[in-house]
Amino acid sequence: MPLPSLKEQFAALLAAPSVSSTQREHDQSNLPVVELLAGWLRDLGFDCELQQVLPGKFNLLASRGSGPGGLVLAGHSDTVPFDAPLWSSDPLRLREADDRWYGLGSCDMKGFFALVIEAVRGLLDQPFQQPLLILATCDEETSMSGARALVEAGRPLGRAALIGEPTGLRPVRLHKGILMERIDILGQSGHSSNPAYGHSALEAMHSVLGELIGLRRQWQKSFDNPLFDVPKPTLNLGCIHGGDNPNRICGQCALEFDLRPLPGMDSEQLRATIRQRLLPIAERHQVAIELKPLYPGVPAFEQAADSELVRLAERLTGHPAEAVAFATEAPYFQQLGCQALVLGPGDIACAHQPDEYLDLARIEPTVQLLRRMIEHYCLTPAEAAAHP
Repeated sequence: MPLPSLKEQFAALLAAPSVSSTQREHDQSNLPVVELLAGWLRDLGFDCELQQVLPGKFNLLASRGSGPGGLVLAGHSDTVPFDAPLWSSDPLRLREADDRWYGLGSCDMKGFFALVIEAVRGLLDQPFQQPLLILATCDEETSMSGARALVEAGRPLGRAALIGEPTGLRPVRLHKGILMERIDILGQSGHSSNPAYGHSALEAMHSVLGELIGLRRQWQKSFDNPLFDVPKPTLNLGCIHGGDNPNRICGQCALEFDLRPLPGMDSEQLRATIRQRLLPIAERHQVAIELKPLYPGVPAFEQAADSELVRLAERLTGHPAEAVAFATEAPYFQQLGCQALVLGPGDIACAHQPDEYLDLARIEPTVQLLRRMIEHYCLTPAEAAAHP
């Protein structure tokens, strides 16, 4: 059976739902997506392995060639949830209009895999001197459990890893990390006519908010990286819940916030500093305070400006490597010994939005860029490839 065309592959990937969500009613398996990819890649001569990470959640590792070195072309197979009524058409059906392909995952980022396959198809008549690994992970949009599982397995992947997240075909060598945290305060409820009847969790939270804002101010004075559009670390107070009635002393209160550290800021040290600041508040207000992560944090990412992968990507794209605020799986690939870079055809401005799209003008440049990357890392002996 002949391999589907690029557009047919693109449409089939979008049509296979793979929402990753913290809400069980929205969360879905990514198995239909990785099975599609595995079928096509097997037909092209790749060895394909599906690794179950969690029930219904799988990583796909498809390889051609063997030995050390080589290139990893990576992306995530899941999407965010979607509000179908806000879309101009069915989010799971590819729609072509205005010189764009519209659909959920077209930009971020299932469509990237169809472009990878298109790039590979034109090179299969040549011997692979170093391996090519095409990697599709699960749950990047929530817990990053797929990338974490790879790190836990400790399996070497390749010399370089290109992650096809939406960057407008501009190489990205730095991004901020992200910590999503929750603070729970347990006080003592009581009749509001006498403050002595209880210990207000809400008043304690007022002090907590003051400490967090003070820490934010302190960190923003101490850390700065002008390569980022927002050069300071940020701390966003996202949502707060507490109390149940105006005539009761508030017994419980919870705050959820996110903290986006710059490269060089240690996540565990940041958490330790917050916990240290919470201790005197708990004692003063006679309440219990607990800080816990909503998800394991994603580290900040930085790939050296003079590394082989960065220099090659800058030469091939004609753009200097940049920094972005959003987080990716790149630091996990670094932990596995890869040089890592984020570079893909979509635009982050339309990701996670109704009517997500990919500009058709980006398709051929992406395919050509990927072919040049594969040629450098996989079709050239390692000694020659090390000097782009």
